[in-house]
Amino acid sequence: MSLLWVILGLILLVIGGEFLVRSSVALSFKFNISKLVIGMTVVSFATSAPELLVSLQAALDGSSDIALGNVIGSNIANIGLVLGITAIISPLAIDKSFYKLNWPMMMLISVILYFMLSSGNVLDFKEGLALFISLVIFLYILIKKSKSEAEVVEDIDDALMETSNFKVVLWLIIGGAALYFGSEWLVFGAKEMALSLGVSERVISVTMVAIGTSVPELAASVIAALKKEKAISLGNLIGSNIFNIASVLGLTAMIQSISVDNPQILSSDIFWMMAFSAVLIPLVFIPKRFEIGRYKGLILLVAYAIFIFLAFTGEK
Repeated sequence: MSLLWVILGLILLVIGGEFLVRSSVALSFKFNISKLVIGMTVVSFATSAPELLVSLQAALDGSSDIALGNVIGSNIANIGLVLGITAIISPLAIDKSFYKLNWPMMMLISVILYFMLSSGNVLDFKEGLALFISLVIFLYILIKKSKSEAEVVEDIDDALMETSNFKVVLWLIIGGAALYFGSEWLVFGAKEMALSLGVSERVISVTMVAIGTSVPELAASVIAALKKEKAISLGNLIGSNIFNIASVLGLTAMIQSISVDNPQILSSDIFWMMAFSAVLIPLVFIPKRFEIGRYKGLILLVAYAIFIFLAFTGEK
């Protein structure tokens, strides 16, 4: 039964996330916000909403392990699972902005998160605010840089410009309700599953919950790779990881402090997250520069499988 709640929760989160993205973009067009800003801020925030609702719901329920594990596990899955499988299907070309801005920011914010958590075993309001402010500064630099390079945003659906006010409100209501109930059911199912399997909430959140919230991104990447279209960019995945830490954990901590209840989050999981982030640099430069091909994708996927195995066996 617990698996059913998890699956239903994930389905609602996917539906809610999709409706929220569409309504947010349509609303942004009505306020004459540029496509560049919509793509880098509105869409990014809306696509992070499922993770935010899950972490917030978990923190409010006193399940900090799920709140933290959801984000840390999702960041690991984005690189090990999503990037790994996508690269195996179709090699990815990497542009130079990866190591000039995106990757350094992801590493910096990951290290800052570690020190914030280890300093008092809690992420409080001030630390959450600092994380969120760092995201605002990063987005400002990113938008300024993109404007100067006249970057084209491909992911915005122009048809949403014509959306009626009624549809926008309806989509917002559907999206909000689906996200609310989806997060409730997913957190409830994850707790029940941990109990029935005899493992901690942390194990379920860094593995099954994290994989579940990465499924939409994985599905989109695999379909694009199989069709030989432009697969998901490494920049998008890194951007998602930055948002998960700075936006999801930042906003959650501003509403409800997140404590480190399971020591393995700090002694193991967060180091796995930083290791998956750090290994991207040698993968991008050695041996073939600016490409992540099939062998490199396989290395990432095998490493991810080892992480999942150790997460389940490490507590027994």
